[in-house]
Amino acid sequence: MKKQVTLIKEYTKGIWETNPVFKQVLGMCPTLAVTVSAENGIAMGLATTFVLVFSSFIISLVRKLIPTQVRIASYIVVIATFVTIVDLVMKAQFPELSVALGPYIPLIVVNCIILGRQEAFASKNSVGRSVTDALGMGSGFLLALFMLGSIREILGSRTILGFQVMPNFYEPWLIMILPAGAFLTLGLLMGTFATFSARKKRIEREFILKKHTSSRQIISATEGGAE
Repeated sequence: MKKQVTLIKEYTKGIWETNPVFKQVLGMCPTLAVTVSAENGIAMGLATTFVLVFSSFIISLVRKLIPTQVRIASYIVVIATFVTIVDLVMKAQFPELSVALGPYIPLIVVNCIILGRQEAFASKNSVGRSVTDALGMGSGFLLALFMLGSIREILGSRTILGFQVMPNFYEPWLIMILPAGAFLTLGLLMGTFATFSARKKRIEREFILKKHTSSRQIISATEGGAE
């Protein structure tokens, strides 16, 4: 029987092991388009997380009632409902952010991260595990957008979340607030994540090898002593 993953592991995998941006390369349109500033990144990350969590909750709750033939259409109806809620709330409470994010809030409906988690996870697992998975994936997406937006804002505008952090003599890099800056920053961050992942796997392999070698040495010593 396959060992069930703990809820903590279910949550943390979306932040590092299967990060939707740095590992799965999903949701690239909003990732590249709205991350001119850290604030935009946070807003998009939170909006996506809200939709992801509540969609996973509803779909997991009624997963046995959804006919297989119309499951994708059903998922989209549920997702579109929560996207509409987010869009209306942002227009009413945060009009400036709503304008800054433009059409990318309504386009959450077709965000492959959300639809993918419904098909791959929420439709096959319990409510608790589905919500935990959604929170993890949403947190990973939020982290990626915040990092990308922060770097671009600092280097392109000398500020982060509206506060100046670079000295006045620093000349902002115009390229960082242009599409090319988004591609450049994303590439560097993905390379950094890949490097750390490879290093982590190498350390784990070395640890297992040392443990295996030590065990064999102990067994050999024991058998030698018995003789």
